[in-house]
Amino acid sequence: MAWQPPGKNCGLCGAKTCRAFLEMVRSGERSYPDCPFYQETGGEQAAQDLRDILGNPYDFVLDPAPGEPSARKIVLPFRPDLVERWGIAEGEIVLGRPMGAGCPVQHVLRVIDANPVTGVLTTHVVGPAFSRGASCHDVQAYHMIGFEGLARVIRRPPTFGMRQRFLPGFCMMALTHTGVTNMVIERPEGLLIRVEDIRI
Repeated sequence: MAWQPPGKNCGLCGAKTCRAFLEMVRSGERSYPDCPFYQETGGEQAAQDLRDILGNPYDFVLDPAPGEPSARKIVLPFRPDLVERWGIAEGEIVLGRPMGAGCPVQHVLRVIDANPVTGVLTTHVVGPAFSRGASCHDVQAYHMIGFEGLARVIRRPPTFGMRQRFLPGFCMMALTHTGVTNMVIERPEGLLIRVEDIRI
């Protein structure tokens, strides 16, 4: 397995996104050591042995599907009525912290789908640059319901009905998330999965 950048889209390598960085590596414009996280993660030798900040191994990393900026994150605001009341819709920006899971980081999310009946939002994590000077809905706190994306196997492939340890590719704290895989679809680009009942 080739080394993969951590999906932080920090821009320190000179590319706008980690995906763009990998394209530049393939074309010869950049090399893996241009990523500031390459040495920190142990480069190629660590690709099979990614671990969280406590040293625990992940079963898989959840990467975005082709053409998407991050794995899909499915959330439920603590006040789900705000989705209907504020008219939150596709393309809008939502701010909040996954307080139900205990994550200390506020996330900036771009809405893919907003269900006015349940209040469930399907989103992409896009980063703070998207919220600066833009109109945003600050829901303040939400529950993490699930994730959807491509599983990059590190230790064990996602198994339907099994609770496993994984890392959403955009997690800046490198914290192990656990969840139950309830969808596995084999696609040409890899295993598209959905993981629910998220705990950190």
